[in-house]
Amino acid sequence: MSDVELIVLDDAEAVAEAVAQRLARAVADGGNVVLTGGSTPKLAYERAAAIAPDWRGIEVWWGDERCVPAEDERSNYGMAKAALLDRLEHPPAAVHRIFGEAGRDEGAALYEEELGSEALGLVLLGVGPDGHVASLFPGAVTLDETERRAVGAEAGHEPFVDRVTLTLPALRGAAEVLFLLTGEEKADAARRAFAQDPDAATPASLVRAESGRTVAILDRVAAAAIDA
Repeated sequence: MSDVELIVLDDAEAVAEAVAQRLARAVADGGNVVLTGGSTPKLAYERAAAIAPDWRGIEVWWGDERCVPAEDERSNYGMAKAALLDRLEHPPAAVHRIFGEAGRDEGAALYEEELGSEALGLVLLGVGPDGHVASLFPGAVTLDETERRAVGAEAGHEPFVDRVTLTLPALRGAAEVLFLLTGEEKADAARRAFAQDPDAATPASLVRAESGRTVAILDRVAAAAIDA
């Protein structure tokens, strides 16, 4: 798998701006974009909607979802809808949300059927303080999946609800994997994900685009332990 290109910026706002610019580039290129949840992506989505308001050439997917209704405040789809989709002048050609309310097994089956053999372009991923990525948690059985592109997952941290998540094969098949990390609480996870050998204890360390590009954009405090 390819190495990770590390980009270290001053603060969370700079990271959000850089991610927004990369989203704008993906919109210009067309294809499939995979979104993620979290506070830093939320700011990036708001800025992306302002600088690239026409998403007609894009189809939108999600890397994972909580098994809650779309209007639930814990929904990754709901956050992206409010921060990005509802702000666009021209919406995406298609929005492929994960039906988390169907439950983790049925939701995963529905999502995998919809994914089919679609080639994923830009995949955005946050990294949890424990090193998890999407809803692939440290040491979980979901890390052993080699065939399916989407599976159900048990909650690995708050909020403690079941999940639907893309698998390692699906994430590794992306044209570009883009990690975004901000905050001191992510520093140890960043070190383990990007400066140590791959390990199931740090799922983010297992995600690299096999035939594409892998980039991590971090603020200075999140990157502080990488060279330590």
